[in-house]
Amino acid sequence: MGAETLTMKTLQRVIFPEREQTDTIPLYVDSGIATGVQLSHVSGALTSNDSLDTADTTERTDSANLGSKVSETQIEDFIGRSSTLIRSGTRLSFATYFNAFPASYWKRWTNLTSVRLQTRTNGTGTIVVYKSNARGSIQRVDSKSLSGKETTEFDLTLKPFGDGGWYWFELIASGEDNLILHSAQWMGEDDGKTAGKITLQITTMNKQDFCLDNLRLLAKNPEVLENLQEILIVDQGSQKLQDAEGFEEVAAQLPGKLRIINQGNLGGSGGFARGMYEAVENGSDYALLLDDDVVVEPESIIRLLTFADMCRKPTIVGGHMFDLYNRTVLHTFGEVVNRYRFQPSLPHADQFLGHDFLHGSLRNTPWLHRRTDVDYNGWWMDLIPTQVIKEIGLSLPIFIKWDDVEYGLRAKEAGYHTVSLPGAAVWHVSWADKDDLVGWQAYFHIRNRIITSLLHSPYERGGKLLQESSFADVKHLISMQYFTEHGRIMALRDILQGPEQLHTILSERLPQIRELVQQYSDAQFKEDIESFPEPKMHKPPRNGRGFAPPSYKSLVPWAVKTLAKQLVKPVEDTYKNRPQAHIAHLDNRWWRMSQYDSVLVSNAEGSAVSWYKRDPQQLRSKLVESTKLTAQILKSWPQLRQQYRAAATELTSFESWKKTFDQHTESEITR
Repeated sequence: MGAETLTMKTLQRVIFPEREQTDTIPLYVDSGIATGVQLSHVSGALTSNDSLDTADTTERTDSANLGSKVSETQIEDFIGRSSTLIRSGTRLSFATYFNAFPASYWKRWTNLTSVRLQTRTNGTGTIVVYKSNARGSIQRVDSKSLSGKETTEFDLTLKPFGDGGWYWFELIASGEDNLILHSAQWMGEDDGKTAGKITLQITTMNKQDFCLDNLRLLAKNPEVLENLQEILIVDQGSQKLQDAEGFEEVAAQLPGKLRIINQGNLGGSGGFARGMYEAVENGSDYALLLDDDVVVEPESIIRLLTFADMCRKPTIVGGHMFDLYNRTVLHTFGEVVNRYRFQPSLPHADQFLGHDFLHGSLRNTPWLHRRTDVDYNGWWMDLIPTQVIKEIGLSLPIFIKWDDVEYGLRAKEAGYHTVSLPGAAVWHVSWADKDDLVGWQAYFHIRNRIITSLLHSPYERGGKLLQESSFADVKHLISMQYFTEHGRIMALRDILQGPEQLHTILSERLPQIRELVQQYSDAQFKEDIESFPEPKMHKPPRNGRGFAPPSYKSLVPWAVKTLAKQLVKPVEDTYKNRPQAHIAHLDNRWWRMSQYDSVLVSNAEGSAVSWYKRDPQQLRSKLVESTKLTAQILKSWPQLRQQYRAAATELTSFESWKKTFDQHTESEITR
């Protein structure tokens, strides 16, 4: 059958930012700001026999030959969400996060063998299509001249995209007038299936403004709304969304779509489990889980659904996360779990956290072209087929931390993959200004990490996990972080108590941990540093030098000496009532903190200060207990693993969660 007789459907539309989102332009068009090097291209169309290697050393000449220069895009150039102008004599590239086509993902996870690029333009110019491979080498594929009002199409194979690569196009306005792009879309053969229906679920706690803004955004996008069975807000806070100013106005714009369930605070896992449960109950095909403190690119919802519908088998499809306060910065391109350390990690050595598209475009960042296969996707934006939920159950009842990781691993073991899809994303409050390994969240981090390892680690006793946990205990204790260590010890005790209590303690542990704050000065924060005595060091640093970290060779003797000193040496009376120094959060490192008796320490946000005070008795008792508990877990690992794995199905079942929901549901509102 010829390509011209195929029934096609839109896979991905070319889109542009809202006018107020000027700081996100590099994610939509490459206007030259994000291109810092001369790029390599191949002139001339390519055939299936052409070598990809030839693209590495060939100079790009298209722009010079066409007499154009890179366009410095202005926000007023965007005519709408799907249309823009290209100024006369300039060139505009769509080799960007939101508008390039991630061909390797469509080849790997769907049955498509080709795609079609369709553009509608008005004016004189040229359209040039490019592709890349997994190494980031760029090749020119084809070009066509444009004149007047035209619909232009390119049929493009997916054959060479086994390990990575993108398609994109560029427009050159060569006439006296501007060239107008009315619309562009990447299309694929329609498989005839009806689009799935989504329950879009947001778990929130006292984030009224975020929730209202996202509801307004959804109301402005009818193409998104038509795919939503319902919008479900699981409100677990004390400041209820329904009481927020402007709620009724927003709700009126979503007739028959909005439902709020008010329930007690069961953490992220309890909120998202409720979303999964309700999505199955209302007959949806998917549950789309969203954090509350995000800004959604609404087109991402359509893209996730389109991709998931066309996957060969039910697949969890997640979006990426950008920094809400630095909007061109990508958190990560995808994550896997290091099974030996049982720690999230990046799949490839050349990848890194926090890539900024303002300074490194798609075209000049090779590692962005390699397909990144993942173990899980964060629940800031994750589309889960209800078929998967019915088979493997709901979230593990672990409040926060590791619930999304565990679910991805569980799904993978059941034969269901997760895809982190480029071109679909939210802007989320960054973790750059957080340190959730310290403070009340430390309990959930270590408890849930060990539980997830018990369920999924392939190593006999969890690999290196418990060893690293013991090292972390020592680091926290010699850093005078006694509140944090108290929480970690509680976590170890709870692990040994077994899995049966997880639903019972789901709503109990956070209040219990917060009650401990009054016992520990390192957990008590004040916004005004003048509330504390003025820091003063009675002895200057030796030889005028500051503290330095121990070398790898000297680490063990250094640790022994430091522990011995902290255990035996009493704290001077002067330092019990006056701190020695004020330590910025960036300098809050275990090897530095261990050299003090009393210091003020800024929190990660820079908004408050607490007072760390060395206490040999706290160090002694907590070190003994954490060591004893860790040894007990290590010794009992085979038995614990058997217990947790045997209980997992019941813990994540609809029946168990329904009992928990029934106990904690406060009210329900439908609009």
